[in-house]
Amino acid sequence: MRAYEIVADGGIDALALNTRQSPQPGQGQILVALRASSINYRDLSTIEDPVARGIAFPRIPNSDGAGEVIAVGAGVTRFKAGDRVAGCFFQNWSDGGISAAAMASAMGGAVDGILAEQALLSEAGAVHIPAHMSFEEAATLPCAGLTAWNCLLEQGGLKAGNTALFLGTGGVSIFGLQIAKMVGARAIITSSSDEKLERARGLGADELINYRETPDWEARVLEMTNGAGVDVTIETGGGGTLEKTMEATRVGGTISLIGVLTGGTINPTTVMRKSIRLQGVYVGSRRMFEDMNAAFSLNQIHPVIDRVFDFEDARSAYHAMRAAGHFGKLVVTI
Repeated sequence: MRAYEIVADGGIDALALNTRQSPQPGQGQILVALRASSINYRDLSTIEDPVARGIAFPRIPNSDGAGEVIAVGAGVTRFKAGDRVAGCFFQNWSDGGISAAAMASAMGGAVDGILAEQALLSEAGAVHIPAHMSFEEAATLPCAGLTAWNCLLEQGGLKAGNTALFLGTGGVSIFGLQIAKMVGARAIITSSSDEKLERARGLGADELINYRETPDWEARVLEMTNGAGVDVTIETGGGGTLEKTMEATRVGGTISLIGVLTGGTINPTTVMRKSIRLQGVYVGSRRMFEDMNAAFSLNQIHPVIDRVFDFEDARSAYHAMRAAGHFGKLVVTI
């Protein structure tokens, strides 16, 4: 099989497309012929700075992919050949709280990822994908989709009539917007692009803020919520936006911190003063993934894909991620 490998710290263009021996499933494993893999900012960061992340060479990048089971190992009961599946970001997190053991099974980082023609997955580290989705759509679910689900519903307890805030129009924010509308919540979204904001409106966004035109966007959020602030925020920016996010979130609200796109330091006083729950979120468990897929199937949710790249042109997908012009997800078809 062919697989992309991180073989040096030379960045995107140093990714090597190499040939590996096709793996064979062992006890409790399934062999999947991959059909698509989506790109996350975390994948880009791993490729651009593997040494700082402790990546052992060679390492297959990417956590997210979907395909078809072509063989099963001894003892496998959850899958059979021909099943359409997606791998879990963490191969060892079925349910409950996150653990160090789960984190040590993160695909495309601690262990080989999924930007390859075939992948071995743990039976416990895969899920059936929604029947109404293409492989390309399903490949966007394991990290971005599940992170948004965890932030809003598992951690934030978002429900009908609540208000959620999304920063930017990347994969997690757009999934968050779709999930918020699915449960009947109000959605506020920011972007520097009026065109992207109008696309978000088409997905149901209730309030739009161009943060270039309105640099004090946190004050605008407060105006939109009659001074109260939002119930749940997915914080994708990090230190550079967290102060504003804290101001925009209501007393007793939840901020799910998932991103470090902008640098900066914060004063935690607002967290204390407003009794905000500031929760770090790192994707989610297999049980959450299965719950999300059930909801997406019932509501016929389709992930938003900006562009699809051929497998041989996968490096271009990372360059597109670095350019940050996308709306939704970037996908490599295999």
